[in-house]
Amino acid sequence: MQFTSGDWRIDVLIQGYPGKSTQHGGLGWSTVALLRGHGRIVVLDGGGYGMRKPLVEALAKQGVKLSDVTDLLVSHLHHDHVVNWPMFRDARIHVGRKELAWALGVGWGETAVPEHAVEALSRWPTMQLMDDGQEVLPGITAHLSPGHTPGHLLFLIEGAPQAVVLLQDAVKNRVELTTRTTDMTYDPAVSRATIEMVWEICRTHPGCVLIPGHDVPVMVENGVPRPLSSHSAGIRSWFGKDLQDTTTFSLASPST
Repeated sequence: MQFTSGDWRIDVLIQGYPGKSTQHGGLGWSTVALLRGHGRIVVLDGGGYGMRKPLVEALAKQGVKLSDVTDLLVSHLHHDHVVNWPMFRDARIHVGRKELAWALGVGWGETAVPEHAVEALSRWPTMQLMDDGQEVLPGITAHLSPGHTPGHLLFLIEGAPQAVVLLQDAVKNRVELTTRTTDMTYDPAVSRATIEMVWEICRTHPGCVLIPGHDVPVMVENGVPRPLSSHSAGIRSWFGKDLQDTTTFSLASPST
């Protein structure tokens, strides 16, 4: 999907998915977006290891090579959002100051932080720190949105015909937005306050598009988030006699 806000064009390269495995933990299927404007080519987060090939292919469809990317915006330092930063090692890598301090201080093996990747990123010469309220790129401001992690940042793009809010895991899906309860939070009250902040953004920017980290983009109309696309996800499994004999399981919403 593609959206326009001011001088920025936003393409969703890989659509996040709102679910977990019943046996193997979080899927880590997170949203990755491409932003182009003001002479910059920007990737929002970068997905997990398994997304490397699909991400290269999605960028190629947009006429973009990895070496073309000028900036990597990192919402937070969980593995499914930051572990692929070496794919963009020549770009400016924007990381939240508070988030980096938190991620470097957590016990190894205790969280979803990819410890070695974050430690290396903290020393990388093109890494730049972001603060709450900072205009990190022309027309794009970072806003502290804690709850999922202490230093999580969402990004607000203001312009015509509509504002676009890159939520990522501040609000992972429509259910969290509407119920104001969250999965994977260190403090439900903190997460609820962040969601209320997002609702205030919606009130002050009518018709804005919200792009969550694990769901399809939505537009809030009359206080109700309306999905702007449908899910397309599945798993191909080898249960047959050879590699050509596969079984495909659709993970699309039952309503689609």
